[in-house]
Amino acid sequence: MRRAPTILHLDMDAFYAAAEQAAKPSLRGKPVVVGGIGPRGVVATASYEARVFGVRSAMPTAQARRLCPNAAYLNPRFTLYRQVSESVMELLRALSPLVEPLSLDEAFVDLEAGGVPAETAAVRAVGERLRRDILEVTGLTGSVGLAGAKMLAKIASEAAKPDGLVVIEPGTERELLGPMPVRTLPGVGPATAETLRRAGIHTVAETAEAGEAELVRLLGKAHGSGLYAMALGRDDRPVVAERDAKSVSVEDTFEVDLTDRTRVRTEVLRLADRCVARLRAAGRSGRTVVIKVRNYDFSTLTRSETLRGPTDDPAVVREAAVRLLETVDTTGGVRLLGVGVSGLADFTQEDLFAQIATEREAEEQAAVAVAGAGPDAEAAREPEPEPEQPRRWHPGLDVVHEEFGAGWVQGSGVGRVTVRFETPWSAPGRVRTFVVDDPALRPGEPLPLRGGPDQSSAPAIRPKSVSGADGAGSASGEEISRR
Repeated sequence: MRRAPTILHLDMDAFYAAAEQAAKPSLRGKPVVVGGIGPRGVVATASYEARVFGVRSAMPTAQARRLCPNAAYLNPRFTLYRQVSESVMELLRALSPLVEPLSLDEAFVDLEAGGVPAETAAVRAVGERLRRDILEVTGLTGSVGLAGAKMLAKIASEAAKPDGLVVIEPGTERELLGPMPVRTLPGVGPATAETLRRAGIHTVAETAEAGEAELVRLLGKAHGSGLYAMALGRDDRPVVAERDAKSVSVEDTFEVDLTDRTRVRTEVLRLADRCVARLRAAGRSGRTVVIKVRNYDFSTLTRSETLRGPTDDPAVVREAAVRLLETVDTTGGVRLLGVGVSGLADFTQEDLFAQIATEREAEEQAAVAVAGAGPDAEAAREPEPEPEQPRRWHPGLDVVHEEFGAGWVQGSGVGRVTVRFETPWSAPGRVRTFVVDDPALRPGEPLPLRGGPDQSSAPAIRPKSVSGADGAGSASGEEISRR
């Protein structure tokens, strides 16, 4: 434990939702919910305007819609969030070489390692300056907690929300923690809290009073001893600059249970490719392939296969994932599928002989099939072109129209897509509706939240057809494009 509050914890306020509000002027000050928008979706982040209605992270989107039906429900745009996160992390790295990111919107910083004097006034000044810099660079707000330990700094940032700063002076930890519910402590989830509740332990003070021996008896040696130390305000975990990932994985939840075995296999192959793309982007390889299958009745199965060496070959991961899938009964319906790679390494060590054998076997099978098919075999091998699938316009998606410029999708259905044309630096924009296959409309890239032209007092991008002096146009701001 430190004698000065030199550990800083930053937590951006309602990060995904706040970024969407900053990017979409028409949503500022209004309830916004970001997450899966389908009937089986889950809320990732809710703006503070939506939280007033009881909407919370990890809540089923269907429940959120019942609580706050007038909110804007948007798909996440991780490209934008990563860009903003990198700007924030650069500000943190300017404070200290020891920055421990926990997620895109949360990190610990060791100010002492950055040369900040171990004085409350000095660290408070750094925290206030950081909040100002984040607002200037990103247009978003963050809450800062300062304490002598990581656990306490995180508790302080939670108490500071939204857009505040709280300092916990060393020596005041037990007085502060005592009345808090036991769930406040790291590592206390629903199961641990229920075990403690049955023993008559509800607050942090009661946890400390129970004593280490009683907590060990209830929870086991490691968990009980760790929890007792934290209840006393003791946390000597250092800020670690590099947190090594243990695995890379992707998963999808489907709006309708998958019962067709071929479709399930296709989805697993697609997920395997996405997983390898993430693996390669991180410059890593892995030797254990894992699949996750959640059935219609919410039962979840995992299967894994350890390869001879680390790989980042998509063909190898696909083959392993399909082999694992063959061991799972999916006839009742599949709600969720996932593919992951663990046992990560910074190198690959493929079994070249096995790959060559696999390729040779595939070539031989193809040759036999062609020989037995007759003179029309070559023609038969040509796959029939698949019919072009209609584009899907998800709410929140960035789009660009040849005539009206940049905008975002408000919604789509019955062959139409509604777009609001505005930018982060414009006034709330006009709405227009197009047919879903309008050739002038295409997906776009997220615009930066700051640094655009100063158009705060000018109207948003207007359709050319209503830019005349009389401003005549559709009363509702919507019309069907005749392109």
